[in-house]
Amino acid sequence: MTITQLQYVLAVAEYRNFTLAAEKSYVTQPTLSMQVQKLEDELDVLIFDRGKKPITITEVGKKIVAQAKNIVAEAERIKDIVDQDKGYIGGDYTIGIIPTVMPTLLPMFLNTFIKKYPKVNLIIKEQPTEALIRNILDGHLDAGIAATPLEIEFIKERPLYYEPFVGYVPVNHRLSEHKELGTEDLDVSDILLLQDGHCFRDGVINLCKSPKNLNDDNFKIESGSFETLVSLSDEGMGMTLLPYLNTLELDGRKKQQLRPFRNPSPAREISLIYHKSELKIQITEALKEVISSIVKGAITFQDVKIISPLSKN
Repeated sequence: MTITQLQYVLAVAEYRNFTLAAEKSYVTQPTLSMQVQKLEDELDVLIFDRGKKPITITEVGKKIVAQAKNIVAEAERIKDIVDQDKGYIGGDYTIGIIPTVMPTLLPMFLNTFIKKYPKVNLIIKEQPTEALIRNILDGHLDAGIAATPLEIEFIKERPLYYEPFVGYVPVNHRLSEHKELGTEDLDVSDILLLQDGHCFRDGVINLCKSPKNLNDDNFKIESGSFETLVSLSDEGMGMTLLPYLNTLELDGRKKQQLRPFRNPSPAREISLIYHKSELKIQITEALKEVISSIVKGAITFQDVKIISPLSKN
């Protein structure tokens, strides 16, 4: 039994196809199939039922796959231990970032990080929170950046910053004369929201209703773009809420429409999340230090009230 054989087993278990598993493992299909077969022969069991399409995992195979994940992860820790002992910060590091954070945060830290740690090959993927969690568990991501707290057993959360929400209130809106907002001022019937900007209430809100401008009482907006919500607000379809970092690049006219919240300001906690096994922790720590130091200078709010992310976007 070899680590390579176990890695091939995990690939087949994930893709349920020997050809695709070989492609993702950068080996030929006959090589991968032969190594998996050798392992099955050695153990005298069938790990995969090849008679079904897609390939299925046998009951004993499921137990073997679960143990293989642990063994492969522990084997990777050996190299990780050596790298840490040598103080080496380098190699591939794959990180996922949720869509509502990536456009604002990535330009802030990426250039600084790659200049400070040129030996790190940073691979960045935009993914919703559910995908981040699944891919961290499966070992496809070394870390993620998401709204927390998530309180998942195998996930560690390291807060990076606390991002207040700001109201974007168009001219002639009922709140346009307010210099500051309170959560009690908000009315869901005239607020445009993303899934994870749900007016600090339970559940996910993608519904905007603006009786003064729309004849369709069931008008529904689903958008992953804060820019879209700002444009719709400008058209008189309601106000919206923006994370603070999304307000920094607004033009002068749009900035005049912003309304901060009275302290404590509702805010979201943005954290670096990773598996409790702490593989590549030296890179994780380096990434946290760079991001925290940069964002600290951009966000000056101190008194905030963290809103738990019930939607994972």
